[in-house]
Amino acid sequence: MNLHPFTRFSQTNRRLILLLIASHLLWSCALLSLWALGGLIEGTPWLSAGAIALQLFGAAQLLLPALLLEAEVRSRGFYLFWGATLVLTIWLMNQVSLPAGWPPLLAVIRSGLLLLIATLIGAALARYIRRLWEIVPICIMMTLADFLSWAIGPTASFTQQIRHYYLVPEGPQPLIDMLLIKLAFPGSVALRPVFGISDWIMVVFFALVAHRHGINDNLLGASGETRARRGQLGRYLPVSVMALFSALVLAQVTGLFLPALPLIALIMLLWYAARYLVSGRCG
Repeated sequence: MNLHPFTRFSQTNRRLILLLIASHLLWSCALLSLWALGGLIEGTPWLSAGAIALQLFGAAQLLLPALLLEAEVRSRGFYLFWGATLVLTIWLMNQVSLPAGWPPLLAVIRSGLLLLIATLIGAALARYIRRLWEIVPICIMMTLADFLSWAIGPTASFTQQIRHYYLVPEGPQPLIDMLLIKLAFPGSVALRPVFGISDWIMVVFFALVAHRHGINDNLLGASGETRARRGQLGRYLPVSVMALFSALVLAQVTGLFLPALPLIALIMLLWYAARYLVSGRCG
C-alpha cells in the first residue's frame, strides 16, 4: 500500500505540525510541574478555578500554529487513514502503564496528546464551513444531541462510570476515560478529568471558523493570526476557550457533571448575535 498520498504535507504545514507537536509536549511538561506544585498547596474552590483558568489559557496558546495551517485538497481515504491512526494512538497510549508510585507522567502526556488530536480534528472540520451562518444549525444540533445524551443517553451512563471510578478507583479503567482530558489541581495527588476531547474539538472548531471568516474572536486584542505571525504568546484568548472555562466553572460551582458543549454553543451563538447587532448599529 502506497502511503505517500496520506503522509504528504506542504512544507509550511509540516513545519506547523511539528511545532504543534513540540508545543503540546511542552504543555504536558508544564502540566506535570503544576501537579508537583499543587501537591504542596491546600486546595480551595478559588484555587481550583484559578488552576483551570491557567491551564486553559496555556492550552489556548497552542492553537496559534493551527491558525496558520494551509488548506490542502484531501481525499476521503486521507481522513479515514489518519482517523484510524489517531484512534489507535489513543488506545495504545492507554495500554502503557508505569509502576505504582511514579509521577503521573503518562497522564500528562495523554492529556497533551488528546489536545493535539482534538486541535487537528477541529482544524479539519472548520474547513467545511463555507458560510458563517452554517454554524447556527450545527450549534443547535450539537446542543440537543449532547443534552439528550447527558439526560437519557450514553453520556448519563458514562458519567456514573467515571464518578464511581474516581471515587472508588477499583477495577478496570472505563473506556470513556481514554477520551477525557485531565488537569492538575491544588491539593490533589492525581490529575482529575475535566472535559472531553469533543469539547476541545469544538473549541478549536469555533476559533478556526472565526479565523477563516476574518472575525477577530481574541478577547485580548489583535486577532489570533496576527499574534501567531508575530510569535506573541500569552496574548491570545478566543471566545470559545472562555466559553469552555465558563462551563467548567459552572460544573464546579453546582457540583454536577454538566455537559460543556451546549453551554459552549450557546455562548458562541450569543456572542455572534451580539457582534452582529453591534456591527449593524455601527453601520
